[in-house]
Amino acid sequence: MSYYDPKDLRKFGNITEWSEELGTKFFDYYGKVFEEGALTAREKSLIALAVAHTEQCPYCIDAYTKDALQRGVTKEEMMEAIHAGAAIKGGASLVHGVMMMNKVNKLDG
Repeated sequence: MSYYDPKDLRKFGNITEWSEELGTKFFDYYGKVFEEGALTAREKSLIALAVAHTEQCPYCIDAYTKDALQRGVTKEEMMEAIHAGAAIKGGASLVHGVMMMNKVNKLDG
């Protein structure tokens, strides 16, 4: 049994049941974010797919893989976006190594 049930993705809208005001505000915001603007809906879908992977959200990966395909994003574009996200996530982890180095130098000093 998996902790994540793919059927739960369809229940996302139910989060308003226990906090209607905040849930509604979130979905209003979410909808506004993904409208066409300076970025196309296709570009936003690709960004969302990359972030879904860096956040390791199976529901988001599922949703934005389907969304990207529907918007004509190719397999190669999706994989390239995921690699871009992974590079940033990896770099963000590694750059924090400077904090560790500073601490070691302070303790050794």
